[in-house]
Amino acid sequence: MWEYTDKVKEHFLNPRNVGEIEEPDGVAEVGSIACGDALKFTFKLDESGKIKEAKFKTFGCASAIASASALTEIVKGMTVEEASKVTNQDIAKFLGGLPEEKMHCSVMGREALDKAIAYYRGDTGKEVEDKVVCECFGVTEKEIEKAIRENALTTLEEVTNYTKAGGGCGNCHPAIQEIIDRVLGDVHAKPVPRPKMSNLRKIRLIEETIDQEIRPSLKQDGGDIELVDVVGNRVLVATRGACASCQAANRTLKNFVEVKLRELVLPELVVEEVSQ
Repeated sequence: MWEYTDKVKEHFLNPRNVGEIEEPDGVAEVGSIACGDALKFTFKLDESGKIKEAKFKTFGCASAIASASALTEIVKGMTVEEASKVTNQDIAKFLGGLPEEKMHCSVMGREALDKAIAYYRGDTGKEVEDKVVCECFGVTEKEIEKAIRENALTTLEEVTNYTKAGGGCGNCHPAIQEIIDRVLGDVHAKPVPRPKMSNLRKIRLIEETIDQEIRPSLKQDGGDIELVDVVGNRVLVATRGACASCQAANRTLKNFVEVKLRELVLPELVVEEVSQ
């Protein structure tokens, strides 16, 4: 049985912005009912070029409904350029986290947003035909590669959780593993040079990132986090408030806190919870 956050339950039971916009500026349909999840997403801009309205229709589970509802709330008030930078991790974070097995729902939301923006920009005709790797769920090579790169996936199980690829007959498992190996090989073969960071500088950046980027989001749901120590690239933290008793706390630490610290401070950082 999956553990859902209160925010996921709220957006499932009381989804926002359900429906379809007439004469939308952006529109997209992703997934399929035959595969178990389908989403139609539409948006409309105001006179200043910001998204004033976003709506969705979906066929899927609680996580699919909650992710689509969250997406519509996230992008309202954004410009198209700002919305194009929204990731599936942003959707999951908005909901306080999703079970690993349901992360594909947030990915479906991001795919719908990407395609709706492409429709608005007139790029739909420029799409290059992509090879379908997972016939059971219609997942393409490009979709798998993007999920691996954006979410730092390393195993076949993680790819299935984030894309559903490989979750059916299993015949595509070797092909998925080849994609994983190739993408990880590309990442390791092209290291990004960066200046050496002193330990003092690293600690200061970690503290600033926690204070400015992480703590405000946690406090919205009654949680908090405290930096205990930094040992090499290990960031030792203690959860506080609602986070201390939340069963999804470990996923929050890995999928939000660690991801944010790796993005803004150092890619090698590993977040570990300690009791204190």
